[in-house]
Amino acid sequence: MRRKAVFTTGEAAEICKLSQQTVIRCFDSGQLRGFRVPGSKFRRIPRAELLAFMKVNGIPVERLEKDYQIRVLIVDDDPAIVELFVDTLKEDDLFEVATASTGYTAGVLTQQFEPDVVVLDYMLPDINGNVVCRTIRENPELAHIKVLVISGAVNPTEIETLRAAGADDFIKKPFNIEAVTRRIKELVRGA
Repeated sequence: MRRKAVFTTGEAAEICKLSQQTVIRCFDSGQLRGFRVPGSKFRRIPRAELLAFMKVNGIPVERLEKDYQIRVLIVDDDPAIVELFVDTLKEDDLFEVATASTGYTAGVLTQQFEPDVVVLDYMLPDINGNVVCRTIRENPELAHIKVLVISGAVNPTEIETLRAAGADDFIKKPFNIEAVTRRIKELVRGA
């Protein structure tokens, strides 16, 4: 299952528990942003705009979050850590998981798998986390991807460099897998 990126006014109405006419009025007045399908009268609402509308109007966002899995790309050259993540995340139907052990493979999978979150080891065999972060952040099509760096060999200066390169958060090894899983959910849901 993949999360829906764009909604019709009918789908938005069902998620928000509003009438379709109310959603159309909100769209037409600019309260709910989106776009019209070229050459037609159909309106479409991107996920981010629907989420913002729901938050502003006090509509529970859980209704929107139920319709998809969080795609997580695990990038680490330690097979034991990869296995821990895969086993833990696959226990929960909320997650779809892919793995990579090099920066190169991570780049290919980022394009193919289209993750919501990249859980990234700082020191990879071919490149370091700064390069992966910058590569993701320099591509506008990948800007939505959250990057969570995990490493045991990073000092405070390197952490700041990672954040400057585009990392959304940093967790030091050894880590608590439940805490990391919770942080992945928070990053995707904007908490």
